[in-house]
Amino acid sequence: MFGPIAETLETERLTLEPLEVGHADEMTEVLGDPELHVFIGGEPATLAELRARYRRLVAGPAPYHQEGWLNWVVRRKDDLLAVGTVQATVTPGAEGPQAAIAWVIGVPFQGRGYAGEAAAALTGWLRDHSVAGLVANIHPENLASAGVARRIGLHPTDQYADDEVVWRG
Repeated sequence: MFGPIAETLETERLTLEPLEVGHADEMTEVLGDPELHVFIGGEPATLAELRARYRRLVAGPAPYHQEGWLNWVVRRKDDLLAVGTVQATVTPGAEGPQAAIAWVIGVPFQGRGYAGEAAAALTGWLRDHSVAGLVANIHPENLASAGVARRIGLHPTDQYADDEVVWRG
């Protein structure tokens, strides 16, 4: 694996826990609203599908890949309820490690600033671990995610990855 190892992160209202396969049980409901997939694509995963995905993510990439997979479940501190996920794929870069980042907050928890708070914790932690550049791919109509990207210092580029705008910072 390349790059840092995920550790628990804390913000004022949130705890970001390194992903475990067992998180699939509660995350199936958090990520299960079809409305959540309007911008990110696909459809809600079944419990079996999410467990299989988390098993692959926790195992990480094959040893010969020059990348690290970092994934966290975002949990509210006050009631320990899971509200979403954040992730980073760290790769080597000419000017230091780079990270492709993403955040997903369940529909019932959106509009409360959780995505921005979790993404800020993630990017701060990545910078503390010498990650030099950040990139996120955001659907051009996903104004909420564009706002999160701006909050953490990313800027839209004229590049696209599939149908998403590439943001860098």
